[in-house]
Order: sequence, then C-alpha cells, then structure tokens
Amino acid sequence: MLISALMLVLIRLMLSLLSFAPHYNCNATTGVDTMFAGQSLKGNETLVSRNGKFELGFFTPGNSQNYYIGLWFKEVAIVQKKKTIVWVANRDKPINVTYFSSSEFKLLDNGHLVLIVSTKSNSSSIIQVWSTDSMTSKTTIDSSIKAVLGNDGNLVLLSSSNGNIMWQSFDHPTNAFLPGAKFGYNNLTKKDQKITSWRNAEDPSAGFYSINLEPDKSVSFKWNQSREFYNSGAWNGHFFSNFPEMRIGVVTSYDYTSYDNGSFFTFSAPNEAAPIYVFIDLSGQLKAPIWQSKTQDWTTIWVKPMQQCKVYGICGAFSICSDNNVGPSICQCLPGFEKYSPKDWDLLDYSGGCIRKTSLQCGDKDSFKELFNMDLSQAIPSANALAVDDAKKCESACLQNCSCDAYAYYKNSSGNSKGIMCLLWYGNLLNIEQLGGDKGNDLFIRLAASEVPVGSRMKASSIWTIVGVVLVGTTIIVGITFIFLRKWWTRRSSRTPEPEERYAFLTAFRYKDLKIATKNFSDKLGSGSFGSVFKGTLPDSTSIAVKRLERFSQDQKQFRSEVSTIGLIQHVNLVRLRGFCSEGRKALLVYDCMPNGSLNEHLFRRKNPKVLNWQQRYQIAIGTAKGLAYLHEACRECIIHCDIKPENILLDADLSPKVADFGLAKLLGREFSRVMTTVRGTVGYLAPEWTSGLAITAKADVYSYGMMLFEVISGRRNLKQGKDGKVWFFPTWAARKVLSDGQSVFSILDDKLDRNANIEELSRAFRVACWCIQEEETMRPSMGQVVQMLEGLVDVNPPPMQSYLQTLVQNEETADFFS
Repeated sequence: MLISALMLVLIRLMLSLLSFAPHYNCNATTGVDTMFAGQSLKGNETLVSRNGKFELGFFTPGNSQNYYIGLWFKEVAIVQKKKTIVWVANRDKPINVTYFSSSEFKLLDNGHLVLIVSTKSNSSSIIQVWSTDSMTSKTTIDSSIKAVLGNDGNLVLLSSSNGNIMWQSFDHPTNAFLPGAKFGYNNLTKKDQKITSWRNAEDPSAGFYSINLEPDKSVSFKWNQSREFYNSGAWNGHFFSNFPEMRIGVVTSYDYTSYDNGSFFTFSAPNEAAPIYVFIDLSGQLKAPIWQSKTQDWTTIWVKPMQQCKVYGICGAFSICSDNNVGPSICQCLPGFEKYSPKDWDLLDYSGGCIRKTSLQCGDKDSFKELFNMDLSQAIPSANALAVDDAKKCESACLQNCSCDAYAYYKNSSGNSKGIMCLLWYGNLLNIEQLGGDKGNDLFIRLAASEVPVGSRMKASSIWTIVGVVLVGTTIIVGITFIFLRKWWTRRSSRTPEPEERYAFLTAFRYKDLKIATKNFSDKLGSGSFGSVFKGTLPDSTSIAVKRLERFSQDQKQFRSEVSTIGLIQHVNLVRLRGFCSEGRKALLVYDCMPNGSLNEHLFRRKNPKVLNWQQRYQIAIGTAKGLAYLHEACRECIIHCDIKPENILLDADLSPKVADFGLAKLLGREFSRVMTTVRGTVGYLAPEWTSGLAITAKADVYSYGMMLFEVISGRRNLKQGKDGKVWFFPTWAARKVLSDGQSVFSILDDKLDRNANIEELSRAFRVACWCIQEEETMRPSMGQVVQMLEGLVDVNPPPMQSYLQTLVQNEETADFFS
C-alpha cells in the first residue's frame, strides 16, 4: 500500500511538471520562457528565452535603490557580472527597495501584464505600477493569452486560440532596439516608436536625447524632443547617406517600410550571430555594440555623431565641452562656475551644467574673463548681433544689461559701416566647445570682480594704453634688430639684399648661391611628385636640403606670398622651411637637412644596418599622425598634404619624424595630381577619390597615412609587381590574413624584428591602418582621432574588410607572394 501511494504521488508530480515541460529552457539553469494567466515573477525569478540568449526580470541599475522590470542578454550578464539592459517596462515608475519584496510582475486573468506592489503585509492594498492595458488599443483580451519571451528578445502577449500577437515589447522601445525590433511612427496608436536615452547611469527614465524617424525617411537626433542636432541623411534603399558604416557585414539587412499601420525602420542579424543591438547612450550618441566572445567584452562598430561635443546641450549650461579632455568627462565648468550637481556628473549626467560661485553685482562691479579658441557656432546668442564701432562698445553693451552673461565679437565683412558684430548671451549659455590650435572665437564671460584676477580686471582704456606703449617699444626694438641682422647678412653674403628678401622669417636665396651650396645639384637625396631634393651646405657649414620644384608656372609675387604662409607653420613633427628662391621659372625651397634621412631608407633597404625597432616605429607613427593632425586641424586653414609616403617622412638625429613637403599641394595647385599617378612609389598611397573625380579632403591624407602605416608594420611596400606583370596589394592580403583567417597580427610584422613588438600596440596600429584605408572617406577617422587611438586614449574597434580592396588580389598566389 505504501509503495502504491508513493507511486501515485510520483505520477501526479510528473504530470504537474509536464504541464511546464514544453516551455522549459534546457539551456538555462533558471526560468521558463512563458507565463500563463495567474502566474508571476517575484524576487530573482526570471523568464529566459528558449535559446538562452535573453532574460527578463527585476533589476536595479548601479547603486540605485530602485527596482525595474527589464530585459538583458543572459550570457553576457553571467560573464560581466552586470546586466546590459535593452528594454525597461516601468522606466518612469520605479519600485523603491522598501517594496521590492512585495512586488510581482504578473499576467492577469484578463490577459494583461501588470507590475503590482502590495503596500501592506495582508495584501489588502495593491498599487498597479505598470500595465500593458494602457499601451494597446486591443481590449478584447481573455484568459487564453500567454506571455512569451521570444528568442529575438521580444516579450509578446500571444493568443493561444489564433496565435495573434496582442501586445509586444518591440512596439514600445526604450533606449535600445534589437534585430527584428522597429522604430518609427505607429498610425494605430498615433505614437512615435522612438528610442530615448536614460536620464543617467542609475536612472532609466526618459532622458534628454532621442531619435525619431522623420517623414522624409531620415533619422533625426533630438534634444529635449525639439531641437535637432544631427541627421542620418536620406534612406537610399540600403543605408542612410550619413551612415555608410551600415554596410559593415555584421548585419544581414536593413529595412525601411511604410504602410497603413505606419512607417518603420528595422534591421536583422543571423540567428547564430553574437549579441548585437543599437542604443542611444547617455552622451546622446547612437551606438551599435557587438559582443566579442574572444575578448569577452562589447565592441562598438559605429557611433553617430562621432564627436561627442557635437551633441546639443551635452555639458549643460555654463560648461565647456572638449573631445580632447583626458579623463572620464568631456565637460568642465567655465571659470567662476562650479558643478550644479556633482553627483549627477559622477553618473555621466551633465545636463544640470554649472552655476556661479559668486553672484553678479551688476554694472561696473563685474568683470570679464576672456576664453580663447571657442567654437560658438552652436551657442545661439540671446539677441540679434549688434553692429558697433569697436570691441569696447560690445563689452559696454553687455555691462549695461544685468542679465547679460557673456559676449563675443567678430569683424564684420558684410560691407556695413560698422566693423564689429557684437553677440550677447542672456541666461543659460549652452554648447561651448573648446577647439585646439588657432581656431574659433574669443568668448568673454561675465564674472563677479572677486572671481577675476586683478590683472584681468583692468579697464579697457588702461589695457589699450599699455598695449600701445608695448607696441611702440616692440617696434623700435624690432627695427633696431632688423637693421643689425640686415647688416650682418650683408657682410656674410657680400651682397646687398633687396628690400623684399625677408618673408615670414624666411631667407630669400639667390639661385647661384644655392647652385654653389649644392655643388651644382650633384648630391641628389631623392625625388617625389613635387620635384627633386639635393643636399647642400651653407657658408657657415649648416647642412640643408634643397627641393627644386618641377613644372612651376606661378607668378613670383604669388609664389613668395604662399611660401611666406608656409614659413609661419611650426610644429615639432614638421620639417622647418628655412628659405626659398624664386628667379624667373626657377623655384626652390630650402629646408633643414635631417641627419637620418627619410623613413623609406630604414624600412625597405635590406642592407641597412640600422633596423628600426618596434618602439621606434610606433613613435614615428604617432609623431607623423600628430604632424598631419596639426596641418588638418590646428592651422588657420586646413592644409592637405596630398602626398604622404615614407619618402616624405624625415628623421632627425633622435629618429623623431618630420613631415616634409606640406603646403606644396596648395602652392603648386591641383594639377600635380596628374603627375602623382605616374611617379613610382606614390600610386600605392592614393585614396580612391583621386580617380573617382570626387573632391579631395583631409581624408585623402588619412588614407595615405593608413597605407604608410602598413609599411611601417611590415617593412614591405604596399604594391609589388610580379614577373607576370600582375600587381599584388599587401594591405588586402594582410587584412584578410588577420581579420578573416584569424591569424596572429605577428604574421604581418616585419621579419627583421623577430616578433619583438608590443602585441597591444601592434594590434592597435593594424586596426588603425585598416580604418584609415576605408573606401568611404566618411568611415575614415580624422588624424586627431588617429593620434588618440594610437596613444590608447580611445578604443579601436575591429575594422571591416574592404570589398573593393579584395578585387586587387588576383588569386590565392598572393599568400605565397608576400610570405
């Protein structure tokens, strides 16, 4: 009898378990993928998709004391010990930790999901925190409905009778959307299915930033649901015009659809693909992370907009944004201001901005602090610009209004009678960006007198008086110095210089003197697209390099003016121009001679006893990038080099790199591009836009730099011609070997180094090179970003394999050719 009774109990237990068997996730240790009417989740209970990829349950973000119902990647959470949340049910209605134990996520008998809290121990008082009832127009829901967490991460209310979806989380995205989800406009609910950022790292409630699908088939990035600060560009059937990164092969397809129910955008990925999603960050940037099983971490495959400071209001009021800041924050308060909420800043929420340390007194008791090189293009002034006679009146206009917090001015070139345009700001001053170099405008911030150093509070009249005295004194000193130097030069050269022989600290040499210095141009150092270079020696034994420009047909006055501009450019990683010669059709430039020659001599000469070690090569790569970044971003006008290659990177006595031939593209005009394609060794560095007829931008230099970086890594030329006449392209072979075949990056390292290289630096350099040679120039980083990548200040994501480069590889014999 006892055995029979036990058997009966066991049978009943098995039958009860079988009712859940079809829904049990065999790959997960806890949870099922389905809830039926009357069932609920409490505490640490969760739903888990059948494939074990997604999990839904209660979570608390960071150190918050609030609980939410959310969805995350299960396996990622196990590895990282933290949850990557991709959907939140009650994002605006948290449950305090006090009531967590009496909270449950329940499927009611009427077929609606609810989040409820019992406020009393006897459950006599129940508060409904969240419900699907308010999120759907379908009211005919019955007890046959079940809640299922799908393999795609979609939580759905499914009718058991006809299989219809009555509600789904994909229709209600929060800050992210998954493959298969959609955002756009729903005609049935009359609501935007937009994604909106979290408020901060511990608060998933709706923040300031959102993206919306616009009627013109573009994606609009908005601040505070109103001001657009970025746009994806039009949809062309395959990708958005400003999102060429969408062509990276991680995603199977993108789809834009418009029908009676609304207009939506979706994307899909292979079922077996690694976790991937798209979300809008606290920074206001749209990011696409993909999980890397090898590194056990997320890698962002693209970010829009790329520069965080281009996000409207990112730093709040009275704060400066700088993408070059070192540290966790890109924001800092203006002088005389302090963080409104330091706690929020710690949570990466800078929206509160900064507040004054000392209140203004109004009138003459206040002073101004001058800030240099500020981008004010997005800092909209509070009133129309005023036309004034001089800068002092602009300051006076601000002082007369007690609400005026700052002013700026610029010279008026519109032809009006008054030469200064004055800009005034009242109230919150937003979107100030710190620029590098000599760019931007000066901004004058109004502060209490106690916040401004005494030297900075001097009256404008006193300042101008001192400036005048200094200028007069300086003029006298410079005049005397000039007379002395002129006499000294006359004695040394035994000739009388012409009045026009000094240009921006450059020396105007006579042709016959340079002919003597170079021994009739007999010692040739090399040649390039712009001409040939010869070694020479001045009478004082100074070694020089003389470049004789070819195909020169420019007016002498214009030539000297352009050369004078180049002479003003000074940077530790740029070759210094000493002087020039312009006589008739003869045009020559005189540079300092670099004792260690050009980079190509060290990379490609097999018999060169001085092999550059990895550390030297890496520092040369960084120094070259810094020199180019200065030309592109710090000069008054962007200077595009147009001929970056190892022959134009010179090395001084300490092997520090110096970029040569900068500014010559502008000096000689773009006709030289026809010459470049015929010069041996240069064609391998030309960006695709040179042959496509597109406008040449600084990104052409980035492409050439990437090609050169491959040569720095490998010690081999990018192009090599076989005996059969076929041309072999090393970067393609190298990228395929590492990215596709999964071989170690050491496999492409110069054999002369015997694998003696820092693997982290080597991998970083390889990835940077791959990003630089992207076919689409918008996908290439700027040279400033290249510097940050190489110095380890920002992560370098895995680059895509360029399909157009693969066409240059004729067949599999390439592997043997470069091995």
